[in-house]
Amino acid sequence: MTIKQLSIFVENKPGAMYSMTKVLSDNGVNMKALSMAETKDFGIVRIIVDDLYKATTILKEAEYVHTLTPVLAVAIPDTPGGLNKVLEVLYEANTTVEYMYAFLGGKSTDSAYMIFRVADTAAAAAALSVQGIKTVCQDEIAKL
Repeated sequence: MTIKQLSIFVENKPGAMYSMTKVLSDNGVNMKALSMAETKDFGIVRIIVDDLYKATTILKEAEYVHTLTPVLAVAIPDTPGGLNKVLEVLYEANTTVEYMYAFLGGKSTDSAYMIFRVADTAAAAAALSVQGIKTVCQDEIAKL
């Protein structure tokens, strides 16, 4: 089970992140998770949002270059070793983690959540499922 991550290209200049997040905020899009990687001239902002269609439409109208990437959102028990268990399952399934970042699920959950970018999301999700590790779908993300 995969979700879609938005990768948005943002110039490295004062106010660029503010402008991008303001476009989303002004239109009621809630960012659930965010990661930013930068180079000298631009950054790539990776976000998970509550309303993917609305976010992509707004970003397109505001002329932000962006792409959609399938990623796994994995519920991880908020206990010592929770992440390690997930990484062990992925390792045993011969899955390379290209990148990952975390977000919290809010007060109503005892899990933390990690976004994983892997080459074969279906195989990784299947390996996790066999071990009883829950992946989260796009609709569940919106409710967190």
